[in-house]
Amino acid sequence: MKIGFFFNHDQVHQVAHSLPIALALMRIAPEVGVVIATTNDRLTAEVRRLAAKSGVAVPLVQLGLTRRASRVAARWLEAVVPVSKLAVYRDNLDFFRGLDMLVVAEKTSLLLKTRYGLDALRIVHTRHGAGDRAIGFDKASAGFDQILVSGPKIAERLIHEAGIPADKLATVGYPKFDLVGQTGAPALFADPSKPVVLYNPHPSPHLSSWYRHGRQVLDFFLRDGRYNLIFAPHVMLFHRRFVLTIDWLRIDRPGIVEDRFRDAPNIHVDLGSNASTDMTYTMMADLYLGDVSSQIYEFLYRPRPALFLNSHGVDHADDPNYLHWRAGEVIANPDDLGAALDRALAQHESYCPVQRELFQRSFDLTDEPSADRAARAILGTLAPPSLPAAAA
Repeated sequence: MKIGFFFNHDQVHQVAHSLPIALALMRIAPEVGVVIATTNDRLTAEVRRLAAKSGVAVPLVQLGLTRRASRVAARWLEAVVPVSKLAVYRDNLDFFRGLDMLVVAEKTSLLLKTRYGLDALRIVHTRHGAGDRAIGFDKASAGFDQILVSGPKIAERLIHEAGIPADKLATVGYPKFDLVGQTGAPALFADPSKPVVLYNPHPSPHLSSWYRHGRQVLDFFLRDGRYNLIFAPHVMLFHRRFVLTIDWLRIDRPGIVEDRFRDAPNIHVDLGSNASTDMTYTMMADLYLGDVSSQIYEFLYRPRPALFLNSHGVDHADDPNYLHWRAGEVIANPDDLGAALDRALAQHESYCPVQRELFQRSFDLTDEPSADRAARAILGTLAPPSLPAAAA
C-alpha cells in the first residue's frame, strides 16, 4: 500500500491542513508506505519546516513540468492562469499511477480521475479551512472517495448541498490546530501595548473588501494611532498581478501596498510569509477585521472581538455562506471603522455565545489529536490485511 500526500499550489497555505496527517500516519502505521510530493521550492521548504518541528524524516519528492509544451505555456501564461498547477498532472502520470491512494487539500487533483482516467486511484480530500463559501460545498466534492471534515457544519452542508453520502465522510477535527503553540508571537510594533487588529481580506474580487475599501482601511490605521494593525491578506491576493476567480469568472488587479503603509510604526504588512498561514497572526491579534476568509474560524480558537466589511452590499441575513458574520458587527464601509472598532471591543461579551457556537459547529475537537483521528480514518478504509491491528 502506497499513499501519496500531494501539495500543488503557488503558496503554502494548504500544507498545514494535511501534512500533520501524513506525519501521524507514518507514526501510527509505519508499514504503510507514505510519500509526500510538492510542485515548487516554496512548498518543499514549508513541508520540511513543519516536519522538522515533529522530528520526523519525511520521504519527499518534488514534481515538475517534464514536457516542453507545458514549460512554454507556463512561461507565457503563468502570470494570469495557473498553468503549472494544471499541467503537472499530465506530466507526472507515472508517479500518480504508482499510488494506491492520494491525499490532497484541494479539488484540482480530481483531474486524475475525470481527465486522465485513473479511476482505481483512491483520492481523499482533507479540505483546507472550515469556512462558509458555497464553493466549498459544490458537486465536485462527490468525486472524492473519502472526505475528512472538521465538524458537523461541514458534514451537513456536504450531505445536503453536494449530495455526498454520509459514509464517504469522516469527522476528524482540524489537524492544523495540532500545530498551535509551535510558533511564538513575534515583536512587530514599536508600541506593543496597543490593541492589535488583524485585517485579513479574501483574494476573490467578488467577495473581497480589498479592491473597493482596502486602502481606506489602511489609511484609517495610518491616521488613528490607537491600534496596531497586521495587514495579512490571504496569501493569493498579491501573488499575481491579476486575480482570477473561477466560480464567478471575475478578474481584478490588487495593485501595490504603498511605502507609507509599510513604513508606518503601527502597521505590519505581510503578503505571504509563513506567519500568514501557520496561525501566528490569528493567535496574537486582539481583534479580527475581514470579509469572507475562513481564517475567522481559526481566530475563534479563542473568542475575541470581530468586525466584518460588507463591501459588496450583500444581503447576508440567513445566508449560510455568510454564517461567520454572526461573530461580530457588519459594516458597509470604512467610514464607520473607528466607532465600529470601539463597539467591537466594548460589546464583545454579547458575541461570545454565538462565537462559541460557531466554533463548535465548525470543529469537532477531542482529546485525541486531529491528525491522529484523520490518519485512523484513512487506515479504516484500507482492506485487511493492510489495516494495522492498533488502528482497527
